[in-house]
Amino acid sequence: MAEDIVAGVLRQWQQVHPGLDTGPMALIGRLNRCSALLQQAADAPLRRAGLTRAEFDILGTLRRMDRELTPGRVARETFASGAAVTKRVRQLEARGLIVRRPDDRDRRVAHLSLTDEGRGIIDRLLPDQLSYEAALLAGIGDQRQHELSDGLAELLVVLEGRLGSLMD
Repeated sequence: MAEDIVAGVLRQWQQVHPGLDTGPMALIGRLNRCSALLQQAADAPLRRAGLTRAEFDILGTLRRMDRELTPGRVARETFASGAAVTKRVRQLEARGLIVRRPDDRDRRVAHLSLTDEGRGIIDRLLPDQLSYEAALLAGIGDQRQHELSDGLAELLVVLEGRLGSLMD
């Protein structure tokens, strides 16, 4: 197997600090590097459609949940700040992809939904995006992809449960 860039970094740390357990750095370093590379590569179909990943995530959330959502709910679903969602919703609304409806009882609350154009763009783009992502992962067999996904799901559950207590 070819050596990745993180292996070189680990080797350098072992020279400076022999015996140091660099296992956490190996895993987190590779996850961070993969994340950075995927962010650069995986958004090409989105860029061609004139969308950012964050905008795609908002449209996708509204489509997959298939009902009106408040901006706060969209923020929780997309792991974005409320301010970031507000800005993106404004942009998507200006492009005619989302409509904002004030709540009947509380005018401070808005309900977001896709327009026909917004639904159309996400429905056209999702298959292309998934095909592109599959092509990015083509060098790894299906079984290994499932194993990696399961391992990352396990890590995600641990992190979601522990990060709050570690950051206090």
